[in-house]
Amino acid sequence: MHIEVGVVQDAKMILSYGTAIASFGYLAKQVWSASQEKGWLSLALRSLIASLLVLIFFEVFPHHPVGVSEVHLILGSTLFLLFGLVPAGIALTIGLLVQGFFFAPFDLPNYTVNVTTLLVPLFVMAALAKKIIPQNMAYKDLAYSQVLKLSLAYQGGIVTWVVFWAVYGQGFASENLISVVAFAGAYMTVVILEPLVDLAVLAGVKVASGLKNSPLVTTRLYKESTIN
Repeated sequence: MHIEVGVVQDAKMILSYGTAIASFGYLAKQVWSASQEKGWLSLALRSLIASLLVLIFFEVFPHHPVGVSEVHLILGSTLFLLFGLVPAGIALTIGLLVQGFFFAPFDLPNYTVNVTTLLVPLFVMAALAKKIIPQNMAYKDLAYSQVLKLSLAYQGGIVTWVVFWAVYGQGFASENLISVVAFAGAYMTVVILEPLVDLAVLAGVKVASGLKNSPLVTTRLYKESTIN
């Protein structure tokens, strides 16, 4: 999902500054309510663990350049289900920044482009989760069809943003469109894997019932929603 530096350049980067600021603002608005779930310490711990996982997703998991970007197995729905929206958002924000400073400094100029690409689909997926997951259902009990929808929302959102940035930056030239199609086709294969990973993780969660009251996971993982 890393847009190559130069795809969006010069004055056109201004748009990415605006979308990144808006994304940070939306995430910041959710922090207070997230802290009320299990307290600030839990929020910090979940964000830290999720951030470490994001770095593993970025640096350890296989990733290959395809077309205008790279194909990564970024388990956005997994992070959301385990830790909640805010820790997942913080993790993606920090993980991408740490990667840029220590592992891929050539990506830093495109940080605002890439962080928008990761965060906005996360927010859309969280909104979808409220609609497709009944309030009386814990995340550990989700069916394949539900996690598939979450994965489609997140990964499909990433592809949509990458396509947008590529066309916005380079236009409709045939070479650019071929690169875009190549990336989109390769990236959507992630959708096949992510729901299976989610189900495997949720199956493990059912076995590890000791985590039920742990500050390390979101309350919703084991309990129904308390919001009416």
